[in-house]
Amino acid sequence: MPDGLLVGLYLVRQPSKAMSWAVRYRHAGRPRKLTLGAYPAITLEAARDLGSKALRAAAGGRDPAQEKQSAKVEEKRRAAEEVWAQRDLFENVAREFIERYAKPRAANKGRPDAWVETGRILGLKPDPANPGKLTESGGDVIPRWRGRKIQEIAKRDVIALLDEIQDRGAPIMANRALAAVRKLFNWAASRDIVSASPCAGVTPPAAEKSRDRVLTDDELRLVWLAAEAEPWPYGPIVKLMILTGQREAEVAGMFEAEIKTDKRAWSMEGGRTKNGEAHEVPLSASALALLAAQPRIGRKRFLFSSDGESPVKSFSRAKDRIDEAVQKLNGDKPIPKWVFHDLRRTVASGMAGLGIQLPVIEKVLNHKSGTFRGIVGVYQRHSFAEEKRSALDAWAKHVLSIVSGKRASNVIGIREAK
Repeated sequence: MPDGLLVGLYLVRQPSKAMSWAVRYRHAGRPRKLTLGAYPAITLEAARDLGSKALRAAAGGRDPAQEKQSAKVEEKRRAAEEVWAQRDLFENVAREFIERYAKPRAANKGRPDAWVETGRILGLKPDPANPGKLTESGGDVIPRWRGRKIQEIAKRDVIALLDEIQDRGAPIMANRALAAVRKLFNWAASRDIVSASPCAGVTPPAAEKSRDRVLTDDELRLVWLAAEAEPWPYGPIVKLMILTGQREAEVAGMFEAEIKTDKRAWSMEGGRTKNGEAHEVPLSASALALLAAQPRIGRKRFLFSSDGESPVKSFSRAKDRIDEAVQKLNGDKPIPKWVFHDLRRTVASGMAGLGIQLPVIEKVLNHKSGTFRGIVGVYQRHSFAEEKRSALDAWAKHVLSIVSGKRASNVIGIREAK
């Protein structure tokens, strides 16, 4: 429908009954059409004004329709550039690193929350309002590099970051930050996000001393008694850590199918262990009795789960309660600082004190360093099943004798038994 006042202006009615304004003109001898917009959003008066401008431009040799199309293409190009620019910002690459690498890798190893510490250092944490999503949480890295393209971050930036952390009196955290950033940049380099990692050649700023804390027999007795007073799930978890020497996440993640009652063993697939290798732990009578008393929860029948979907995860409050109980049992005197992982070292040291050979201890703990490192580990395929069983049975009897305060006559080292 042509406008009676402005020649070339039309109100176009579509089969859908939607109507829009358009201007028809000629450019380079060819008919052209420029859509001005929908009616009634654009009034007749506004359409005449827009149409007049377009016709004047056409009269001057320009092509308003082509200009409009070119403007759209340019807008899309700029939007795409903005998307790519945003994608390359450090904070966004960090999110992608956590989602595409850290989370799946942790899940594949049977430790679904192992990524959380790396995320915390970078400055990301699970969003409590949106399960499965991430939110910024401060940290050391993102606040410093937010808004910068990851490709612009150089070795001197990494060193400056580490210096800043170290200067505030946190040298070990500086080491952890370097480890987290190195992983991120190595992953980014593998995906061609960066051409090379700026962490190459950067050494940890602080020397770290390996932990050597071993609980004494009396301290182990106090921890065991405190664990007896601690309710499910953490009390039984700590006692099983003492009896088996296994890691807290491995014990906490136990489910029914792993417990082979007929074989008196606990079998973990490679995805459940730190070194990625399947591991069978013989179970002493004490460990079997403790496992039999635990509930089976959810479809997977976890022994230690609050929701039936995943194992319990946070141990810090339980550790605080156990420390308080230990202090009360010890005449209101705390024992020297210890962590749950020290129980593994205590088991290893205690077994050695019973005369158990180092290769057997390493097999019990599922260690690949030391005796079974390198070429020896390739060719040494003996399972040590019977030796591990004898060792864990002897250790369990030793633990019970410590707790009861009586040295059991049948608790002797393997060397003595020969």
